[in-house]
Amino acid sequence: MPEKMLAMVLEKAKTALQPREVAVPTPGPDQVQLKVQACAVCRTDLHILDGELDQPKLPLIMGHQIVGTLVGKGENVDRFDEGERIGVPWLGYTDDSCRYCLQGQENLCENPLFTGYTMNGGFSQYTVADQRYCFSLPSGYPDLQVAPLLCAGMIGYRTYRLAGKRKDRLGIYGFGAAGHIIAQVAIYHDQQVYAFTRPGDLEAQDFALRIGAVWAGDSDKPPPDKLDAALIFAPVGSLIINALRNTVKGGVVVSGGIHMSDIPSFPYHLLWDERQVRSVANLTRQDGEEFLAIAPKVPVITEVKEYPLEEVNQALQDLRSGFLQGSAVLVID
Repeated sequence: MPEKMLAMVLEKAKTALQPREVAVPTPGPDQVQLKVQACAVCRTDLHILDGELDQPKLPLIMGHQIVGTLVGKGENVDRFDEGERIGVPWLGYTDDSCRYCLQGQENLCENPLFTGYTMNGGFSQYTVADQRYCFSLPSGYPDLQVAPLLCAGMIGYRTYRLAGKRKDRLGIYGFGAAGHIIAQVAIYHDQQVYAFTRPGDLEAQDFALRIGAVWAGDSDKPPPDKLDAALIFAPVGSLIINALRNTVKGGVVVSGGIHMSDIPSFPYHLLWDERQVRSVANLTRQDGEEFLAIAPKVPVITEVKEYPLEEVNQALQDLRSGFLQGSAVLVID
């Protein structure tokens, strides 16, 4: 085991990540130590970089969709074996004792830690993680293709699940990493997917149609049919209003993002008729286990673009541009 490793480090918000040689982290009693093979890049990483999520651990190694091989473990670790491939998601620690943890809502824990935000993540050659918040990964997926399942997939699945059972016609606003994964799950369940992209993004609309959407169009235009439910993955508050306008009576609109621009005021009649608006916060381990079980059955196919670790700033810029199809994934040598 080397003493030093390469990591891409955020030293200050609104600045580029810097290559640094840092100590390889040592696992605590309940932690696994992983050699990182791949780590997907998430829009949440942009919110951290831009200071919109304003309480990061600094200096910080970002990255929370980690695929790695176990190379060491603490004395209390009993879930995984050396050499096993493991996935690490956004929610990295809970206290197991607050009111939310005790009532099965660990995603709302009062004292959580988040991978790549309040604890170091996977934009590095090695990392450590709490064994409780790690997942065994489906064997049929290569490292690059499985990495986006750990946030885009899991958070997307929770968003999809919280929309309820009545969603024969499902709208997806924002057809990036999460959108293209959950569209496949919905189609597997014989649901019709209506894909909404930024206005004029014909390439993304064509991408959605190739995956199996019955319609794809601009997010500021109405679909040909009213929706039973809508999932919002783009961080644009006004899309909540658009989605409400396009849903049936009793329809559900779920925001799956951790950060969103302000929602403008809107007339009450858009909410009336028992429409619902709700948000998703983090995920539970049950969400993760359920999604990783269903993904190979669909099977979910992830569209990825590969970058070396040292080009993480380019990956972030490509994600910011909005024209990246699927997910950006770092490959760590």
